[in-house]
Amino acid sequence: MDGTLFQTESLLLPAYHKMFDILREEGLYQGPTPPDERILSGLGMLLKDIWMKVIPEADESVHRRADEVLLKLEIEGIESGAGKLYPEVESTLRALKDKGFRLFVASNGLENYIHSIVVVNRMEDLFDGLYSAGKQGTETKVELVRMLLEENGITRAWMVGDRSSDVQAGQENGQTVIGCAYAGFGKNDELKGSDVIIHSFAELLELADRSRQE
Repeated sequence: MDGTLFQTESLLLPAYHKMFDILREEGLYQGPTPPDERILSGLGMLLKDIWMKVIPEADESVHRRADEVLLKLEIEGIESGAGKLYPEVESTLRALKDKGFRLFVASNGLENYIHSIVVVNRMEDLFDGLYSAGKQGTETKVELVRMLLEENGITRAWMVGDRSSDVQAGQENGQTVIGCAYAGFGKNDELKGSDVIIHSFAELLELADRSRQE
């Protein structure tokens, strides 16, 4: 979802700064808000790992409160119209659906966050399943994708994503990896190992047509 379908930073950064204002008001955090780069570089990770990167000095109770506050603020933002999909995401997904492809979300995010993005953007009819670490309780993207494939009887799939965890999840489950280079959150080698790298989401349509001809 984040960095592949949804322009995360357009929603995340305002919520991130407001979250730290609330933590300071509650006496759970002191000092300035950590740089934006810390949370942006953690996108794609499990939340518990993100907070270890952003505020490693805080104890677990603060991390869990950060989970609650950030989720609440992000959902409020989504419902108010903040945040947006990358260009041509919805039209590309609809075209893929029309071509007979089954579409799933596999995210390390929280269940309500993923669901809210899908509902607000009126994409419920596009997906055969929304898989998230928050709902499925998985510890890695590899495990989450394996569960998705097994539960839906899928043997051949494309793992489309923008982070090294997506590449690993595709590779270790024996699937084709499509690396998305347009978000720009990761380091230069973030997508190393991808079978194909795309620079806009709409490029998937050409790849889909080409795969049908092979």
